[in-house]
Amino acid sequence: MAENTLIVEKIVEGIQELKGKHIVVVDMTQLPERACDYFVICEGNSSTHVASIADSIKTFVQQEIGVKPFAVDGRENSEWIVFDYGQVLAHVFQPEARAFYDIEHLWADARINEIPDLD
Repeated sequence: MAENTLIVEKIVEGIQELKGKHIVVVDMTQLPERACDYFVICEGNSSTHVASIADSIKTFVQQEIGVKPFAVDGRENSEWIVFDYGQVLAHVFQPEARAFYDIEHLWADARINEIPDLD
């Protein structure tokens, strides 16, 4: 569990490094039926920004704590890139895709922590 919270912390740092916006950490650890322990969700304002945030996440997690994702999907069009770190999934969206899928509200009974944007 402690490793998962460290992964979440480094994902958030990677997002903030590239000015990702509207960061939300969905903590599902208290839910009996869950897909994983945590979702980290954010958005970038273009496909280039989304791809850059994704690169930053990968770099921060790998360099800071030596963890590589099991899988990465969505790099083809960079509307929605997802990293699978086992019990932690990181989602980087363009605003339109995030609004359409609205995944944080699928788990509305989880603890949702909104991280303030850095200026």
